Amino acid sequence: MNLTDKIYVAGHRGLVGSAIVRRLQKQGYDNIVSRTHAELDLTCQADVNAWFKQEKPDYVVLAAAKVGGIHANNSQRAEFIYQNLAMEANIIHAAWQNGVTRLLFLGSSCIYPRDCPQPMKEEYLLTGPLEHTNEPYAVAKIAGIKLCEAYNDQYGCDFVSAMPTNLYGPRDNFDLQTSHVIPALIRKVHEAHAAGDDNVTVWGTGKPLREFLYVDDLAEACVYLLQQNGVTGMFNIGSGQEVSIAELTRTICEVIGFEGDMVFDTNMPDGTPRKLLDTDKLSSQGWTASTSLKEGLAMAYQWYCKEVCP
Repeated sequence: MNLTDKIYVAGHRGLVGSAIVRRLQKQGYDNIVSRTHAELDLTCQADVNAWFKQEKPDYVVLAAAKVGGIHANNSQRAEFIYQNLAMEANIIHAAWQNGVTRLLFLGSSCIYPRDCPQPMKEEYLLTGPLEHTNEPYAVAKIAGIKLCEAYNDQYGCDFVSAMPTNLYGPRDNFDLQTSHVIPALIRKVHEAHAAGDDNVTVWGTGKPLREFLYVDDLAEACVYLLQQNGVTGMFNIGSGQEVSIAELTRTICEVIGFEGDMVFDTNMPDGTPRKLLDTDKLSSQGWTASTSLKEGLAMAYQWYCKEVCP
């Protein structure tokens, strides 16, 4: 990758896309192009084809997606599968048609079976049933991986897929109805602390184990993969560390300074019992995460206080 190559980041205003743009700029790439949803509807094939034909990007980062937590995934099942399938199919096909040098597709760790052996290796894909609550989203992401593989096999494309673990950081979604666990907990704990409450309610039992990665670490890994021309396939990207939801909540309480109790609402779903990625494949290529959970949570909370809360 040359510093002057044209790089299209789809989803540049989201959690992942904005972090990748920051990382590219930090490394001196100054020809980054992007479009808002109002400017380019990625679910419309004709619009995507016309845009690619006009702009002719050299590299593409496909970070655009419809995303959300357990509630959003389970209650908007049709939107999650349709919109994600449409976006990735349109962009990957247009990238091939217009001679894109290299494309990076962003997936998710939810592609793996619900009861997957831990830690989850790339070869465990499609070896068992998915978690029901986010199955439509997972199926769409699996389709994106297979699209990249198929275009590589049939057309000789240079497309690679990255499967990040649970992410958090600047530009996260803090809406309690649609957010993932960390931004939801940050908001809940912050509001409980500000109100002087005695406790904070946490969905589920607190027992599920999760792995989390600060989004700027992911961005560093993505740019690294984008630069490795000819290295294709699928790569897990994670921190290699797991924590229970209860432990996570306690750490967020420490970061914010909330000293109340945690109340677990066991009427709400836990989701997958455990999700830890095996990141040996990527680490063998020369990349590992560097931001600790507590350090990352502190930076995420700082951004929340500055940009989101009244």
